[in-house]
Amino acid sequence: MSESSKVPQGSHRNEVSGDARLYGPTVQAHEVHGAIHFHGAPAEAHTTAPPRQLLPVPGTFTDRESDLSLLNDLRESGLRLIVVSGPAGIGKTALVSKWLRSLSADFPDGQLYVDLRGHSAGEPASPAEVLGQFLRALGAVVPSTDTAELASLWRSHVADRRMAIMLDNSFTAAQVRPLLPGGPGSLVVVTSRQRLTGLRLLGAGFHQLETLGPAAGVELLTRGIGAERVDRELLSAQRLVSLCAGLPLAVCLASARLAARPRQSVEALVDVLARNAGGGRLTALHVEGEFSVRNALDSSYAALGPTTARLYRTLGVLPVRSFDAVMAAAACAESLEWSERRLDELVEANLVEEVGPDSYRFHDLLRLHAHERAVEDDTSTAREATLRRFCDWCLYTSTAAQQLLTPIQFTLRRTYAYQPVLPPPFSGDVAALGWLDSHRTQLLAAVELAARRGWYETSWMLVDALWPLFHRLRHYADWIAAHEIGVDSAQRAGDRTAERQMLNSGAIGLSAAGRGEEAARWYGLSLRAAREAGDRRDEGQALLGLGACHREAGRLAVAVRYLDEAISVWEECGYQRGAALARTTLGEISLARDEPDKAVALFVRAHATMVAVEDPHDAARALAFLGRAEVLAGSPSSGVSRMSEALEVFAASGAVFWQARTLEMLGRSAAERGEEVAATEFLGRARGLFETTSPADARRLDGEG
Repeated sequence: MSESSKVPQGSHRNEVSGDARLYGPTVQAHEVHGAIHFHGAPAEAHTTAPPRQLLPVPGTFTDRESDLSLLNDLRESGLRLIVVSGPAGIGKTALVSKWLRSLSADFPDGQLYVDLRGHSAGEPASPAEVLGQFLRALGAVVPSTDTAELASLWRSHVADRRMAIMLDNSFTAAQVRPLLPGGPGSLVVVTSRQRLTGLRLLGAGFHQLETLGPAAGVELLTRGIGAERVDRELLSAQRLVSLCAGLPLAVCLASARLAARPRQSVEALVDVLARNAGGGRLTALHVEGEFSVRNALDSSYAALGPTTARLYRTLGVLPVRSFDAVMAAAACAESLEWSERRLDELVEANLVEEVGPDSYRFHDLLRLHAHERAVEDDTSTAREATLRRFCDWCLYTSTAAQQLLTPIQFTLRRTYAYQPVLPPPFSGDVAALGWLDSHRTQLLAAVELAARRGWYETSWMLVDALWPLFHRLRHYADWIAAHEIGVDSAQRAGDRTAERQMLNSGAIGLSAAGRGEEAARWYGLSLRAAREAGDRRDEGQALLGLGACHREAGRLAVAVRYLDEAISVWEECGYQRGAALARTTLGEISLARDEPDKAVALFVRAHATMVAVEDPHDAARALAFLGRAEVLAGSPSSGVSRMSEALEVFAASGAVFWQARTLEMLGRSAAERGEEVAATEFLGRARGLFETTSPADARRLDGEG
């Protein structure tokens, strides 16, 4: 203490120092003699009214009855913490406000609301800020800014209360944890664009909010522009809701735009949105002074880490509606583990949705937004490389499936701009066929994309690699459309061998689809090209096809001439498998001519050759026909046994069409022996399988029944 501050002897001084805090009337004295009395005005009886802070429910709130029911179910199960998540603009805040308002009587001590600003431009709300806000709403003194102290005081204040607490727009579970009350009587509902799965450890229940259905979307539009206007243009209104992808925010913005333009037709806005298939649609869904769809999606995108944002943009570039982790990894030239982690982050952020085991997709407007971000944030060179890697991966993986399913038919070269390094996501022929079928739309999109970009070799190579898919599962429209692109791409690439391959395999599809005259024209083009090139093997293939076309048309004698010539050409060049294919078709003609003994001899020889060249699929085809021929030749036991053996092969390999053909032959054989129950069962099973692979054959069986 300095000299000037010394206290004279006999006097007294009071000091308050350190972290001491004084509340209310306070006395600090050296000595007190007698009693100290404090006198003040009598305290008035005062009770703070229970807070009712929930947001008003928009007048346009529509439907959501099933969501409200599911929220009630979660609460009735005993949960006291519920998370409602979904993408931006889906209507989370409106739904929870509606629900909690309906429960006012169950929470007499009040309803608290806070916007945690999880996706706002500024900083998210801190726990200390929110706790102070809540405590003041309850009439409590807020003596500190320390989060731990405030959280403790908060829990004490609400321990015996029954309150509903809405934590809106949360970004992380860490924002929520300090705000949870300790007592059993309160309900906390969190809304977030994130899944907030970390709150599962605290016993949270979860509800994922989906887009509006078509009827609910039209009802929401009706509330904005009136029933008369909607009824007058109902089809356009339905189309408008579809273009808004069922997103309530988008529908509301569209209805606000129409409401401000009472003379504009709904169809006019539909035309604007339909024309602007890219980012322009997001621009059109904007009303001055309102939070636009783009604003909402931009704020979600801004919260992503750099690598996750890169994947988001990459997926927005791909010409697919759904994707998996392997496709994502290939398009980004990253590992499978890398893409799995970042897809999890996108799912957590509700920017992509999981639609099946390792299958994801974009909400329609999110896909537009992701594409827009890619155009704005990535170079054209980077986007081009992404698409090329996608096409190369489709070609590489389809070729791996082809080598498993039809190794003997894999003869044409493959080249890649970006050699894929990820292993194929399947092992075994059944899994390979399943992969081709489940990825059919993405693979066909790659065929179209490669042709459109001028990567003609990639396009026809991919069509060639898809042969097992077309041949085994008989998706006729896709088969023909892909080969039309394949023929054109091979011609533009100047590859005559590939052109003949496309003509031949495409003609098979045309013939199988019942378009025999077109098939014959394609085979004729292939035959002429093969002879010009001196390619005897391709010449035989075209002759086989022409023979099959004439057989289907009922011109059996002409068919036999073409097939005999095909056998001669192929035996001359040593292609025994081709000769066996022609003998199988000749055997079918012999059956049609009621010459079962001759058919047996042809099928026996064809089957032996297919076994020798290790072609199990065509060996099973020959075996099934051989069984039918033996039944007709008077050996039913042996025949049924052979057909049953072939059926097992087709079932194991997933060849649905040939399962149906074999079941039909078993059914006819049973009927001929008077076994009506067995015949009905076999033919019924055949009809069911034909429904998915050859509707014309299904109708044929129905007509015969």
